[in-house]
Amino acid sequence: MLKHIKKPTVYQKEQVYFKNYHFIAIIKSNLKSTFTMIKGRLQLLAIAFLLCFSSTFAQKTYEWKTATSGGYTYKYVSNDPMKARFYTLTNGLTVILSENHKEPRIAALIPTRAGSNTDPRTNTGLAHYLEHMLFKGTDKYGSLDWSKEKPLLDQIDALYEKYNKTTDSTQRKAIYKEIDQKSGEAAKFAIANEYDKMMASMGGQGTNAFTSYEQTVYTEDIPANALDRFLKLQAERFRNPILRIFHTELEAVYEEKNRSLDNDNWKMYEARNAALYPTHNYGQQTTIGTIEHLKNPSLVEIRNYFKKYYVPNNMAIIMAGDFNSDELIKKIEASFKYMVTKPVTEYKPAPEAPLTTPVVREVFGPTPDNLSISWRWSSSVNAKEKIVGTIVDELMSNSKAGLIDLNLVKAQKVLRASSSPEWNKDYSTWSMTATPKKDQSLDDVKALLLGELDKLKTGNFDESIIKAIAANYKLTAIQGLEDNTSRAYGLLGSFIASKATNWNDNAAMNDALGKVTKQDVMAFAKKYCGDGYVVVYKRKGTDPKITKVDKPTITPVEVNREAQSAFLKDVNETPMANIQPKWLDFSKDMKKGKIGNLDAYYVQNTDNDLFRMSYRFDMGSWNSKILPIALQYLQFVGTDKMNAEQISTEFYRLASSFTQNYTDHHITLGMSGLNENFAKTVSLFEDLMTKCKKDDAALELLKGRLLKQRNDAKLNKGAILQGLTSYATFGAKNPRNTLQFTDAELKALTADELISFLQNLFSYKHSITYYGPQTMEGLASTVSGIHKTPASFKADLPLVANFEATSPEKPTVLFTDYDMVQAEINWVRPTVKYNVAETPVVELYNNYFGGGMSSIVFQTIRESKALAYSTYAFYFTPATKDEKYRMIAYVGTQADKIHESIAGMNELLNVFPSSEKNVETAKASMKKNYQTERITQDNIINTYFNNQEKGISGDERQAIYQALDKLTVDDLKKLQDSQLANKPYNMCIVASEKKVNLEDLKKYGEVKKLTLEEVFGY
Repeated sequence: MLKHIKKPTVYQKEQVYFKNYHFIAIIKSNLKSTFTMIKGRLQLLAIAFLLCFSSTFAQKTYEWKTATSGGYTYKYVSNDPMKARFYTLTNGLTVILSENHKEPRIAALIPTRAGSNTDPRTNTGLAHYLEHMLFKGTDKYGSLDWSKEKPLLDQIDALYEKYNKTTDSTQRKAIYKEIDQKSGEAAKFAIANEYDKMMASMGGQGTNAFTSYEQTVYTEDIPANALDRFLKLQAERFRNPILRIFHTELEAVYEEKNRSLDNDNWKMYEARNAALYPTHNYGQQTTIGTIEHLKNPSLVEIRNYFKKYYVPNNMAIIMAGDFNSDELIKKIEASFKYMVTKPVTEYKPAPEAPLTTPVVREVFGPTPDNLSISWRWSSSVNAKEKIVGTIVDELMSNSKAGLIDLNLVKAQKVLRASSSPEWNKDYSTWSMTATPKKDQSLDDVKALLLGELDKLKTGNFDESIIKAIAANYKLTAIQGLEDNTSRAYGLLGSFIASKATNWNDNAAMNDALGKVTKQDVMAFAKKYCGDGYVVVYKRKGTDPKITKVDKPTITPVEVNREAQSAFLKDVNETPMANIQPKWLDFSKDMKKGKIGNLDAYYVQNTDNDLFRMSYRFDMGSWNSKILPIALQYLQFVGTDKMNAEQISTEFYRLASSFTQNYTDHHITLGMSGLNENFAKTVSLFEDLMTKCKKDDAALELLKGRLLKQRNDAKLNKGAILQGLTSYATFGAKNPRNTLQFTDAELKALTADELISFLQNLFSYKHSITYYGPQTMEGLASTVSGIHKTPASFKADLPLVANFEATSPEKPTVLFTDYDMVQAEINWVRPTVKYNVAETPVVELYNNYFGGGMSSIVFQTIRESKALAYSTYAFYFTPATKDEKYRMIAYVGTQADKIHESIAGMNELLNVFPSSEKNVETAKASMKKNYQTERITQDNIINTYFNNQEKGISGDERQAIYQALDKLTVDDLKKLQDSQLANKPYNMCIVASEKKVNLEDLKKYGEVKKLTLEEVFGY
């Protein structure tokens, strides 16, 4: 999803704000993984796949053609592997369709070519406000009685306009009190989250939206048989949106702003853009808006914005997936023909004056020091310069063989470093970023980065890497074609940049990349990467400028959970063709065999030329403290034939990669790439593992970097909350603080110990998993000739410690001080050991209670009470049959709302919120998702292993599906009452002690203020 395997940096994406940072995807993963926001993913996909679509055959032409089918004329680009069709309806609406019949699902995007760039200067953040409100319904849905609701909403409109024109603080408070009162009255006639419920009921996934400079995009993933329901809902959604339940949603935006104030990376981003674009709205208007404008919203201006920019000739419907384009275009036109074209004035700023000298900015905050250096590049629509710019960026950093990768990261001259472009419509931005080692100044890091850039300008680089870059883009292109979302986001980028007129350039880009010369690179670097740059120094310290959006007084509003509009009933009764679920049969869907004395698990790839193979061990981080460090050390050592830099470069030339991953109980060493280089890739990795040579100097540098990383983790609020959660789950002796070496132990570690661990790893029992084009016989022949194993394996390493989750006997508050505006709260309660019979009710409970935007927790904490921007509650199923279930509930809120937030979540956990209709929506959603979910490729093998860990022989989804119809709201209440309600929890809080009084927290349980050493173990 990222550009190749390049790691994202803070500047690898636009400034994007989502309706919801809700951890929908994360809640199904292991909490030992770092919580990450989904907002970057979408922009990274757009960047990656805009650049990479091309045929696997070179020298093809990519020209616009016209064709007619099914009574509709459309355009397409010859040799486009996505075979995308570009329609323009009579009212100007753009429709872009790309068929992909791998699974019965469809990725759908509805973009508007308007974002924060087109916000009025007097109402910044307006596009983002509107994005939030497009989920609130129309006069047909979201309302119990529109005739009674409308007069109240009109009064609220007038009050907001009065509020905006009033400057006296006392009068403003009085007006807002009246707004709050009228909003409560109006909410009695509103039905919250009807949009989300309709999407869930039809089997929708990924319901969200985001706003950035040049776009506002509404995202969905739907079953292929839900098209009629989906189009009926979307056509109504954009017909006459009603700005109801506005003041609680406004509070969510306030929370979003406050979260950004606690995010040092975003502060760097805004400082960079303000300096790089002193007149353009890229730098002068942030997407979320100013605090002053947030405090003075105008519903009139929001409606005006909608009427001005949400018109068909400025919008598109982009869909990729399992459909018939001839049939679908007819349905889309019938649904959206009511929309009327209007003239749209695009944002046309005056050109920025060239930067000729460095501009310096400083940002302060609690996170570790880091640095960015950024240049202004040309528009993304300039195909020729985008091609060369892509090569320039990849030559500098591609995670393996770039100048920064080899000379700074591999050489361990900095803690971390990379480069990345941000392609936008008017200008693009290219940044190099780096984090210093201990006792290294930011100016030292800056000099190192600029030194590598000078090599590019003078031609001091290996020109053959350009061909390798093109080969790696080919690999990414093949991977992107497999995924509907990747297809849709590639098309989205083209629509936003040029209304898709540049799709032919995007399709041709891979062929063009390989033709770039050293002279092209040098000329581009000299032209665009001169002395006119912006450097942002992020320094650890107190931010003197930080302010927060103060919390207004908001009375919780009705959500009318059981109510349903006539429109919702109509949508839910719209027929959906039957799609039968496909369950896995492991005896047929994969093969088991032997390669030498190793068990092999095999699925053949019949679609393309990609392979993925791994060695899997039944021991992990709980078996060895040395394991994580040894696997990191592997990145910095060579063999008797090649040094570390040469090995990294060779993997890149092969368009291959290797990964080393570990969990509590498993190690996975993986390889992937093009099948034509399979044997070379396996041989290269085998040599590295079995013939790696110790490098004492590299180890000393690694130790220094690890010590710095460990200290940096103590400055990361997410890592601290993660550590508290581990403490809450396992107690004072837990995996987070016990499986770490002390500083003294780390310093005493020798290269001989690490090399011995690596070279002997294959002497432990392991298995092979493979997904690729080779036959089982061919695979066995190739691998057995390369991968040598002993006649008998060593016994697995014993456990360092056996950690067992314990249910708290009394309520406890675990607190760690952190300088921030927000407060992060986790409720943690392990319960009982895994029971396969409980799986259906647990899955339904999560879907109903706290696992999505239509869930009870989200509706209550955010929609009704406006207590948090991000919230969830999830009852985690253990990974193995011997482990316990665990409830993790989360609220991220303002520090001054911490007690209200705790009370709100406690009430939900202790008193089961019963809603028959929400249960039926959850059941319908789950059934439709199971019907259309297809587990394929090596995910079949992964699912097999996961099921084995829990003692399941078949596809557990089948049992869940068959049980759903029999489950009732009483089953969910029984689960909560028996395991979760009125039980003691360990509450984890990360907040500033200046804003949260520890004495006040004692009413929730015994308060333990943990030191960072207690949390981290060093």
